[in-house]
Amino acid sequence: MPKYALPGDKIESEDPVTVNRYGPLARLNHWVTATSLILLAISGLALFTPALFFLTNLFGGGQLTRILHPWFGVVLFVSFFIFFFQLWKANLPERADVIWLSRIKDVVGGNEERLPELGKYNAGQKFIFWSMAGLIILLITSGVIIWDQYFATYTAIETKRIAVLAHAICAVLIICVFILHVYAAIWTRGTLRAMTRGTVTGGWAWRHHRKWLRELAGNRKTGPAE
Repeated sequence: MPKYALPGDKIESEDPVTVNRYGPLARLNHWVTATSLILLAISGLALFTPALFFLTNLFGGGQLTRILHPWFGVVLFVSFFIFFFQLWKANLPERADVIWLSRIKDVVGGNEERLPELGKYNAGQKFIFWSMAGLIILLITSGVIIWDQYFATYTAIETKRIAVLAHAICAVLIICVFILHVYAAIWTRGTLRAMTRGTVTGGWAWRHHRKWLRELAGNRKTGPAE
């Protein structure tokens, strides 16, 4: 049974080598998740401080922003966890992740020859994945507690106050994680192609995720040569 390859992962062509990393539905789901997180961040910041209240104009005013914000959260929760149940096994920690982290200077310096061979995701990607999962659960839980339109009578005022604080802290953390994710995707050349076109070059896969590529080649998950 494949350890790193997921359904849909395959070598598309051999000359040049092109590897399918994400199918159309996975890419659509990723962009729905990203869009809903951006809308949540903007609307949440607009409601968080009067200094940013002008951002509510993007959503039709303060009242409509307050209505839409929790629904953006519901979309984020559903969208991310569709992704989560597809990818969680590929994001389980491994011994190679510890070695990768211990050689973070080589990661930053681009000294790939000093890094261990990796599966579909490296330790940094796994950190973002699990951080997002945990923070989204905390955000949806605290968000429901303070969603007075539907749940006002279910919790005490003291509980709501704690939930508001937890919600704000988790929101700041998830924005930081999202910024890190975007920066890493731009910094690692060829990564954005995986989420726009669905494929990566053979050279990119060999350099960054060699165990994953070896498994695909070993399983002969190849498409017609182009």
